[in-house]
Amino acid sequence: MDRNSAIGLTLIAVLLLVYFNFFAPEPPKETPATITTTEQPDSASQTKTKAIDSLQVKPQGPLASLLTGEEKLTKVETNDLVITFSSRGGIIKEVELKKFKTYYKKPLLLVSPSSNSFKLNATFEGKDIDLYAIFYTVDSRRSEGRSAETKMAADSTIVTFAVSLANGKSIRQIYSIPSNGYQLNYRIESSGLRESLNGEYVTLQWADKIPIQEKDINDSRSKTTVNYYTGKGDFDGISESSTDLESDALATPIKWVGIKQKFFTSAIIAGNSFTGGEVSTSVNPADTAVVKSAIVKLFIPKNDLVANKAKFKFFFGPNDYKVLSEVTDGFSRNLYLGWPPVIWVNKFVIIPIFHFLEKFVSNYGIIIMILVIIIKLILTPLSYSSYLGMAKMRLLKPELDIIKEKNADNPTQAQQEQMKLYQEAGVNPFSGCIPLLLQMPILFAMFYFFPVSVELRQQRFLWADDLSTYDSIISLPFSIPFGYGDHVSLFVLLMTASTLVYTWQNNQISSVTGPMKSMSYIMPVIFMFVLNSFSAGLSFYYFVTNLVTFAQQAIIKRFVDEDKIKAVMDEHKKKAATGTGTKSKFMTKLGDAMKANEEARKKKK
Repeated sequence: MDRNSAIGLTLIAVLLLVYFNFFAPEPPKETPATITTTEQPDSASQTKTKAIDSLQVKPQGPLASLLTGEEKLTKVETNDLVITFSSRGGIIKEVELKKFKTYYKKPLLLVSPSSNSFKLNATFEGKDIDLYAIFYTVDSRRSEGRSAETKMAADSTIVTFAVSLANGKSIRQIYSIPSNGYQLNYRIESSGLRESLNGEYVTLQWADKIPIQEKDINDSRSKTTVNYYTGKGDFDGISESSTDLESDALATPIKWVGIKQKFFTSAIIAGNSFTGGEVSTSVNPADTAVVKSAIVKLFIPKNDLVANKAKFKFFFGPNDYKVLSEVTDGFSRNLYLGWPPVIWVNKFVIIPIFHFLEKFVSNYGIIIMILVIIIKLILTPLSYSSYLGMAKMRLLKPELDIIKEKNADNPTQAQQEQMKLYQEAGVNPFSGCIPLLLQMPILFAMFYFFPVSVELRQQRFLWADDLSTYDSIISLPFSIPFGYGDHVSLFVLLMTASTLVYTWQNNQISSVTGPMKSMSYIMPVIFMFVLNSFSAGLSFYYFVTNLVTFAQQAIIKRFVDEDKIKAVMDEHKKKAATGTGTKSKFMTKLGDAMKANEEARKKKK
């Protein structure tokens, strides 16, 4: 590693520190959905609820009689979801993801009565009412044209909630639940309500107190937010890292809004568009049971409601890129994979390779090791070029030292003579650094992929019980500052130790000296603090990368003949002395720029 390489890596490391501290299988066999309808027992608590509802009769006008009744729960189970509906409001009361558990091995609920509430606020004949507070009759059946007896052939389940009003008026809420997947269709139909509904829209309000589901609540909070997508194709959202009350007013038509967690997303997608709305998030640091509180308000046009065009989709599922990309436009951006070109590396290189390996290997630690080997093989030409550049710089080191000593009082003159030496020897001083820079998109891609990879969630490997979060071999009674935390990650220690060995090995064959040489040892220690609370899969990836790099360099060294390299450089020098040598355009322009800079400096002086 020459001086330029060391400078480049140092600047890259500084950028990483600043950014991450301040910014930021075969398809399953289709099985039919099952339907269960239960009636809530008439307990004392429900009697109390009905009594409270009866106090609201007077202000609710013609819909007052619908505020009391018996709540019936309808449960629909598919291959991926267990959804419970309530006849009180015709709403989704609970959603369980069957294939996932919380970190504490409990059922993973994206919607539950204790954490979620839904309202559909409207003005009906001059009276304000929540259409999700009234009681509906429920009808559950298989997809149209099929009876319950033919349930084995059913493709989807239809759950309908209906209420009849005076003068032939009615409201129907219809859910269609496929047997597979994480989406369900939802539409609101009405009859004779054009004159009864006042205003230009009704307001759908969704409040979600997101419960803790992962190991690290601070990490979960930093990756939880509300995202939205406008009808014009613009993606935006509230800052993930914010712990203050944050809100966005949505003044333009909105296509969808998603409550995005670290590994899961709950969302509503409009068939047409919501006319606007408002979203907000907040955090109570003292509440260790709730990650964040999110509130979503969306305006459904009255014309869509009365014309039976109020059609939507709900999504409750994992932040799996393949799953998200099939939902709707822009929805895959709920899984943030970095900025270009980093996102391209993740989308078109890392994720495809990762999913390909999943088909043949079930152990994700082994998948990571194979991924390292594949990437290192792809990058072998760059690694070879980098090693060759360092070898050339090392062979020129004695002459570079003489130039520095001779021009100790004139750094500009020393630089000009160094550039002249590079040009005469046919050496590009950046030849060792440029291949490293070209590998940077992959380095950044890993920083984004591993911490949010739902594939690694709760996957055990060696002593790590979950590769998607930090591995801890020692829990400290106190928290170490600078991002280290209150634990010790063994994978990070192994990564740091191997990086220090790699740095020492490179320093033996590079021309870098002085403070830059010392800095190359400091950076791995800094990253030990940065990565201690990151995904164990990430630190394990870098540890294995270092091990493979040792082997790769040992092999490359066998193919690099330094005597031949020196002979080629000496031949370049002879040709340059006789004026028959070829000049590099890049080195010529660089030399001219340095001369022009020196002349301008002298002129100014």
